[in-house]
Amino acid sequence: MNHGSATAVATREDEQEALPDPFAVARRAVEIFDAIRAHREYDRLRTSTLKYPDCWATFTGYPIIAEWDLDQDGPHLFDEALKVMAMKAAVYEETGDERLAELDISAPVDEMVHALTAQFTVLSRMQAGLGLVFIHSTDNERFQYDEDGYTDQIYAAANWGVMPRRYWIGQAETERRLSVLLEHYESIGIENGGRSHNFTFSYTAG
Repeated sequence: MNHGSATAVATREDEQEALPDPFAVARRAVEIFDAIRAHREYDRLRTSTLKYPDCWATFTGYPIIAEWDLDQDGPHLFDEALKVMAMKAAVYEETGDERLAELDISAPVDEMVHALTAQFTVLSRMQAGLGLVFIHSTDNERFQYDEDGYTDQIYAAANWGVMPRRYWIGQAETERRLSVLLEHYESIGIENGGRSHNFTFSYTAG
């Protein structure tokens, strides 16, 4: 662990140079992933996370998955989000740099990460019990995930199998799908990607 060596990151190019070896990160990420799943509160974490969309979901995360179905896709997305948390924790252990550890990830997986990190009490216990630091900060997210980048390199080195492209969607395809979604939303009065609408909720007696 090398928390003392963190330095300010000035540019995206500097970040690329500062990123640790993906194979070294992957070895630790696998250990973290397995430790989380073996934790006594893992089942509660999983159950609570999968309930979260009943309370909150975005217009631009899960919906870019083709023929999205929470019941079918939710458990798979949870697994991907847990891998992300393990990868980010491993990068942070290696670098001590919170910004570097905020890896680029696809929008649907990122939305499940938000659902997972909403389980603050359970995650806090896991952090303390496992001696980990889970990384998630909106101000450090860059929303520029693309295929075959650093995140994909760690994932491949971890030997977690073929990355499910149903959920890990590249930048160009994400933008294309978002444009389709926004067109549909606007056709029913939902504007700005779900940030505003023209519904009045007025009641008319029958």
